[in-house]
Amino acid sequence: MLKRFELFKNDIAEQLQTKLSSNLHYHGYHHTLEVAANAGEIAQEEQVSPNDLVLLQTAVWLHDAGFMYTYSHHEDKGCELAQTLLPHYGYTQSDIDIICGLIQATQIPQKPTTPLQNIIADADLMYLGTKNYTPIAETLYTELTHFTPLKSRTDWHQIQIQFLENHHYHTRYCQEKYEPGKQRNLKRLKSNL
Repeated sequence: MLKRFELFKNDIAEQLQTKLSSNLHYHGYHHTLEVAANAGEIAQEEQVSPNDLVLLQTAVWLHDAGFMYTYSHHEDKGCELAQTLLPHYGYTQSDIDIICGLIQATQIPQKPTTPLQNIIADADLMYLGTKNYTPIAETLYTELTHFTPLKSRTDWHQIQIQFLENHHYHTRYCQEKYEPGKQRNLKRLKSNL
């Protein structure tokens, strides 16, 4: 299974690098690499089996692949890509169903329902609790100003405050390691208003 994942990963990585818009300052290829590393970190702490890790990482590489085609509902397009591409790499329909569930678990607002979905959801938004929160959030702001109308910086700060207040990590690992940093970032955001 690992061999077919590596073949798939090489092919999808090439597509992501060539087909994603340069205006995806947050959701670019670099984000997929970051989420893959984050998912691996969490999976190790959560003691995920090798087979489940392949499913998880496959979903990571597809979770924002829909951005190659659409900005809204990109998770649905990612699932379509999974259904179309993954059989060529030997994935079963059962595997693909799990992968689609993982992709959908990254949709905002996040509503993961399985341990693997908890991991991908946390991996996708791990930055909220890191020291890199501010520069990463700035890339999202730049991206959103291109794709969606934002009224002002004040509105953006309010959106971020509300997002951090409503967000919660789903894995024990992220709750312990990243929640305190997220609370510090939220406090800093509120003090800057």
